[in-house]
Amino acid sequence: MPDTTHSTTRTPHDTHTTTTSTSTSGGSMGLAFVVGILVVVVAGMAWVLFGSATGTEDSGDINLTIEGAADAVKDAGAAVEGAANAVTAD
Repeated sequence: MPDTTHSTTRTPHDTHTTTTSTSTSGGSMGLAFVVGILVVVVAGMAWVLFGSATGTEDSGDINLTIEGAADAVKDAGAAVEGAANAVTAD
C-alpha cells in the first residue's frame, strides 16, 4: 500500500463591510422657515388687536364712584384700632 499524506491549509475568508449613510437635514430647514413666518404673523396680529405701543388717542379720565364706602372704611378703621389696642394691652 502506498503511503499518502495529504496536507490542507485553511485561510480565513476576507470580510468586506459596506456602510451607507443617508442624511435628511434639508426638511428641518423648511420647517424652521414656516415656524418663523407663523411667529411673525401671530406677533403682528397681537400688535393690531391689543393696540400699538403709543396707546389710543381717545383715552380720557375715568371717574369711579362707590356709594356707601365711607361707612365701611370707618368701621374697618375702628376694627383695626380695636385689634391694635387688644395686642398692646396684653
